Amino acid sequence: MPETIKYYSTNRHLDQVPGIIPFRKTVSFREALLMGQAPDEGLFMPGAIPALPLETFKALKGMPYTEAAMLVAQAFLAGEIDERTLRRIVDDAYTYEVPLENVFARKYIMRLDQGPTASFKDFAARMMARLMSALRDPGTRLNVLVATSGDTGSAVGEAFKGVAGIDVTILYPRSEVSGRQKKQLDTIGQNVRAVSVDGKFDDCQDLVKQAFSDPALVAFNLTSANSINFGRILPQIVYYVWAWAQLSRDGEPAVFSVPSGNFGDALGCEYARRMGLPVEKLIMPTNENDEFPRFLETGVYERVSPSRACLSNAMNVGHPSNLARFFDLYDGAVDRTGTVRRIPNLNEMKKNIYSISISDRETKKTIKRIYDQYRVLLEPHGAVGWRGLEVYLELYGDKPLCISLETAHPAKFPDEIRELLGINPDLPQGMKDIDQRSGEPVFLPANYGKFRKYLQKHLRITE
Repeated sequence: MPETIKYYSTNRHLDQVPGIIPFRKTVSFREALLMGQAPDEGLFMPGAIPALPLETFKALKGMPYTEAAMLVAQAFLAGEIDERTLRRIVDDAYTYEVPLENVFARKYIMRLDQGPTASFKDFAARMMARLMSALRDPGTRLNVLVATSGDTGSAVGEAFKGVAGIDVTILYPRSEVSGRQKKQLDTIGQNVRAVSVDGKFDDCQDLVKQAFSDPALVAFNLTSANSINFGRILPQIVYYVWAWAQLSRDGEPAVFSVPSGNFGDALGCEYARRMGLPVEKLIMPTNENDEFPRFLETGVYERVSPSRACLSNAMNVGHPSNLARFFDLYDGAVDRTGTVRRIPNLNEMKKNIYSISISDRETKKTIKRIYDQYRVLLEPHGAVGWRGLEVYLELYGDKPLCISLETAHPAKFPDEIRELLGINPDLPQGMKDIDQRSGEPVFLPANYGKFRKYLQKHLRITE
């Protein structure tokens, strides 16, 4: 049997930090998946990144998306999940198209908005739900806690809806999701419960992280479907591999632009590059929550608190959870509060990554300009990604193959699209169905004591 990859905590070296007892053990993928977060509040990282030959990536040209998913999953999960089970998981998770839309020359939009909730997060959530179902202990319930700034919660909720032995609690910031996103979250039902928090996304994220480290909640088998869980990162490596294989000529490198909020999506590209995929540059445009581009420019990290409310609301993150993983990959360390414990190799990071903050004004201008010029319809997150790519090319010269990610369907932002373009984007079928549903959330303040009491009263331990 192949040697399995072990996972370690990003906080393993944080000695003498108040409140943190470093977790120095390593765990299997199954353990990392079901635990979600390390006991020391760190994030799990693979101790080895499987490298694949260039020819293996090139062989995916013309192949369906599921073949790229199998390639990446087998590389990471060898020795943990048998091929037959993995094939069933992958084929069940990816039943929709992944359009690569040409804008001009060899500049493309990868549309990750064709899944059940019209969000890129469908890709990770659907595979993750099936992995958890396959790997959980029979007879024991898992309780998934999710903080969402928009699309994560609905994608996770729909992916886990009806899955045996798993309950899901989704926290979202009451005033910072769109009306349609709120409708998606509140009406999933069955084993999925939405909690409307009177606060910011960062408050929701902090409540979830505190719950994971709370000894009083250990019996409830808490786990995460946020991108703090490596089970969310693994599937997000796949679409970079697949898109490159379809579009690259003679193994040429590609520039990827990834609109970035909590940094899990961009992390998938970083891992793909380290696996051997020819990535010339990873562009990570943010909205006005500009903590990361400022860090790359100055070497000083300061979280944005409170996070700024922007049009691209799923990116309203003042301190990205996955920054801890980026820092670790570049020999640095940052804790969940945003305190830098060890500066990463900034020169190496800047060699591979470019980041820029895109204002709401620029976001709106980009949506209108790209539609008027190319009849390509972007929503706010995709517009941040595209504008970041444009700025990079303006500064550093043209690159032949560029792929920018569109991470949500424009129909999720009908008011903004109507205001800017005077059109109503067509609803995908999944969103049409949501209009027929009903449901109400649970209302809670951004107070951990009250959140803990709520969990203790409502969560189940056994099937």
